[in-house]
Amino acid sequence: MSVGAASLNRSDFAQPVMAGALAAIVGSASTFTLILAALSAAGATPQQAGSGLFSICLAIAILNIVVAWRVRIPVSFAWSTPGAAFLLTVGEPVGGFPAVAGAFLVCAGLVILTGLIRPLARAIAAIPSAIANAMLAGMLLTLCLAPLNAVGEMPWHALPIIAVWALGLRFARRYAVPLAVVATGIILATTTQLPPDTFDGAWPTLVPVLPSFTIDAIVRIALPLYVVTMASQNLPGIAVMQANGYKLQPGPLFVLTGLASAATAAVGGITSNLAAITAAICAGPESHSDPDRRWPAPVAAGTTYMLLGLVAGLAAAFVAAVPPVLIQAVAGLALFSSLAGALAGALAAEEARLPAILTFVTTASGITVAGVGAPFWGLVGGIALLILLRQGQGK
Repeated sequence: MSVGAASLNRSDFAQPVMAGALAAIVGSASTFTLILAALSAAGATPQQAGSGLFSICLAIAILNIVVAWRVRIPVSFAWSTPGAAFLLTVGEPVGGFPAVAGAFLVCAGLVILTGLIRPLARAIAAIPSAIANAMLAGMLLTLCLAPLNAVGEMPWHALPIIAVWALGLRFARRYAVPLAVVATGIILATTTQLPPDTFDGAWPTLVPVLPSFTIDAIVRIALPLYVVTMASQNLPGIAVMQANGYKLQPGPLFVLTGLASAATAAVGGITSNLAAITAAICAGPESHSDPDRRWPAPVAAGTTYMLLGLVAGLAAAFVAAVPPVLIQAVAGLALFSSLAGALAGALAAEEARLPAILTFVTTASGITVAGVGAPFWGLVGGIALLILLRQGQGK
């Protein structure tokens, strides 16, 4: 599509702008707590977690606005939600949060190389979708148990949150998770005694983190994060765009997201990537009936992300001061649909079902062998069993 493919009047802008703003608000409300919880679990201070969230809000805002405006197609960018879910399961590595920042930087470098080296992109694309989905489902399982754990520990706090979420699914499905987030905020605000200095210095600032590089963080964080980001975000993002009739050149987009991720790594931000779920809103018919007139949606989403980034520090300070079990519960509720989708994708093909289950249970086990975490071994085990079974069928 050419840059001047369609000239838009004021009425043409309204629908895609509303769709883009809605995509950003729903996506942020569903994952802000997850990002903050993941960064905190990896050793970030509240200030560093707020800085990381602020930085990726700025990064994806710039990517959405500049790229969509330049190419005039509704290509969308987001942070790695599956990557944040994975990070939440890893915990703080040897070397603390500087080692995590180093792992983010290594992951960014691998994404850039994927955009520059075509065989590397083909190798990632060759990972069977059933195995990739099973690995993601295994990582999400523990997190999705958090709401039940919260019921066990704080039933009178957790049950109303789950009830609001369930009613949201029944009457306003798209807003179920944001409503649960609002309910959590209300419950915590009325039942939690915050220290007087909770929000001191909580306005958005970028806090530099000097990255350090350790084998532990690279193997346990950088490599799995790269695989998860490529298999669960970038490749589905391309598929969503293709399903809506847009042909992308993925190489330059991978390079752009890798460069953005390298920049945010220096201030504690997790990896940026192509959007998948929000891309479906921005690039789909609900954005505009005419595919040539949907590109303002990512521009509006980017503008909204920039505004939402202004509350990142306040959100980080609040999350750090309240019971973590409820924050994890909301994050778990936000990931239920992702877990359902991953399990459906993992078990769809009968010939890959057992290898996918092996990947799922290995990943969910949380084992560490030779210093390497469960997601890697789940991926290796599932692919190995799939190859073995296919060879057996060929005889």
